[in-house]
Amino acid sequence: MNCELAHERIVMAAYGELPDDATHELERHLATCTACAQEREQMRALKLLAEAYPLEEPSPNLVARSRIRLEEALDALPPTRWFERLLQKLRNNAASLQAAPIAASLLLVIGGGVGSLGGYFVAQNHAARAGETVAVASTPSRQADQPDGEIANISSIEREPNSEVVAVRFNQIVPREVHGSLDSPSIRKLLMLASENAPSAGIRDDSVGLLASECRLGHECQPTGIREALMVSLRYDRNAGVRLKALEGLQPYVVEDVRVRDAVLEALLNDGDPRIRTNAVSILEPVEADASVRQALRSVASSDRNPAIRLVSRQVLSRVNEMQ
Repeated sequence: MNCELAHERIVMAAYGELPDDATHELERHLATCTACAQEREQMRALKLLAEAYPLEEPSPNLVARSRIRLEEALDALPPTRWFERLLQKLRNNAASLQAAPIAASLLLVIGGGVGSLGGYFVAQNHAARAGETVAVASTPSRQADQPDGEIANISSIEREPNSEVVAVRFNQIVPREVHGSLDSPSIRKLLMLASENAPSAGIRDDSVGLLASECRLGHECQPTGIREALMVSLRYDRNAGVRLKALEGLQPYVVEDVRVRDAVLEALLNDGDPRIRTNAVSILEPVEADASVRQALRSVASSDRNPAIRLVSRQVLSRVNEMQ
C-alpha cells in the first residue's frame, strides 16, 4: 500500500466507511509509516474539532422572511414601458443585420479552407497507402527481442503510423541484495516490510524471528517501529508460528507498554492456537494484578476449550487472590 492510498483510507476509516479487510491492511501500513500515522492522528483531531462546533441550520422562520422580502423587492421594480421594449427589439435587429455580411464572409473563407485541407489529406492518404504496399513487399518484418527477467508491468504501448511496428515500454523486477547489521535502520525497515507483505510464511517467520530477538536482547525497539510491527503480526498473521515468535518478542514490554499488554490479551482471548494462548498466560504473569488481566484470566479459566489453559489460568488467579 502506498501513502496516497493510505490517506484515502484514513478518511474513509474516520467516517466508518472502510471494510474490515482494508482496515487490517491500513493498520499494517501505519505500523511502518510515521507520516501516515501522524496523518491519521491529525484527521481524528480535525473530526473531534468539527464535532465540537456543529454547524447550525438556519431557522425556517428566517428562510420564510428572506423569501418574502425578495418577492416584495421584485414587485417594487417599475414595469418596462412598451416603447422601451420596442426600441430594444429594433436595436437587436439592427445589430444582427450588420453582422450578416461578416458572417457570410467568414463562412465562405472557412468553407474554402476546409475543402483545400480535405483534398490535401485525401492525396496524402493515397500516397501513404501506396508506400505501405511497397514497404510490405520489399522490407522483411522485424522480430522483437525477448525481454530477460520478470516483467513488473507495462507502462505504455505505441504503434507507429501506417506500419505493423509497435513500441511497448515495460518495467522489470531486478533482484537486489543488501548486507548490514540488525541495528541498521535500512535492514530493520526491510525486515518489517517482510513481516507484513512477504507472500511466503517462511520469510515472514524469519523476519519476525529476527525482530523478536532484537527486542528480547534489549536493543532499541521503539513503539512506532519494531514493536508496532510485532503487534501487527501477532494480531493479523495467518501463520501460527509467526504469531508465536511475535508474542515472544513482545514479552519484555508487557509491563511498560499498555498497547502491548492489550495485544497479548487479545491473543489470549481470541487466538486459535493453544500454544499462543498458553504462552500469553505466562507472559501476563508480571501484570497479573491488573484488572483487565484478571478479567481476561477469569474468562479463559471458565470458557477456554483447552483444559490445560483453563488450569493454568486458575492457578494464576489463585496466586493473585492469595497476594490480595
